Amino acid sequence: MFRCGIAYPRCRWILPILIFFAIIFDIIAIAAQSGWVEDENAKTHYASMWTQCRGRNDQFECKSLMEFPWAQAVAALMIIGLIILIVAFIISVVALCCALKISLLPVIGGMLIFAVIIQIIALIIYPVKFNELIYEGYYTYTWAYGFGWGATILMLGCGIVFCCLPRYEDELSGIGKTKYIYSSA
Repeated sequence: MFRCGIAYPRCRWILPILIFFAIIFDIIAIAAQSGWVEDENAKTHYASMWTQCRGRNDQFECKSLMEFPWAQAVAALMIIGLIILIVAFIISVVALCCALKISLLPVIGGMLIFAVIIQIIALIIYPVKFNELIYEGYYTYTWAYGFGWGATILMLGCGIVFCCLPRYEDELSGIGKTKYIYSSA
């Protein structure tokens, strides 16, 4: 006989690990110096969240984007989102791994969804204002910008799951029976 099911008590550590990956993705996006956007054809212009650089043959002149209010807003929103994400990670470890505290799960979900909203605003402001300010041809958004979206998508998924988890209190605590998805005779 073969049975396939989910043992919720053993799966409680998965959500904090996913949040930890979101933290790593966010740090990569914020700290990346190679750029969020680059010139598609000649590779003569690229910009990160902090600076923009122009030049050729490894001789680039870089200027700070922090003189523009929109770039300051993007940096502030991304950093605030990262701080909220770190706090949510710490609370999730306490709520799921140390001792099961069901009352904290919706709080964590709310924090993650708030951080998602903040980061979506930042990730939309950046390309709109960058294209408005410095549109000189075709630009591609690089892996660092993609890591910002990856962190945001992970946070959204974890936030939704954290909001839904209180309905499964018995399963998480080990009181409820294992629900089998598949059972063969």
